[in-house]
Amino acid sequence: MRPIPETTDVDIAFSSTKHMPKMANIPEEFSDHYNKWVKAITEWFFCGIHSHQLMAKKGVNKTKAIRAIQAILGSYEPKHEHKTAACAYLLSEWFSDFTPKSQEEMSKIFSDKMKKKD
Repeated sequence: MRPIPETTDVDIAFSSTKHMPKMANIPEEFSDHYNKWVKAITEWFFCGIHSHQLMAKKGVNKTKAIRAIQAILGSYEPKHEHKTAACAYLLSEWFSDFTPKSQEEMSKIFSDKMKKKD
């Protein structure tokens, strides 16, 4: 398991990719849009995520792991594909399971977003 890096409030506010794995070091499976962890990152990116949706592996500080991924997700620096694969890979390293939002929850989120655009 990869160690979880320390992230500061500045890392969260302005993003940080200093602990993001290089694309060459990320297994190919994390470039597949059907991968469970890629789906989790996609949901997080577009709709947000609740900590209760993630089951941390034994010995993992859930808050610290979420903050480390959040710092990368907020960055405009890496290509979207690299950022998605890296964050999905880190999720798989630190979490054992992910429960997606229900279709009803997703519909409400997108409906609310569309109302805000009007």
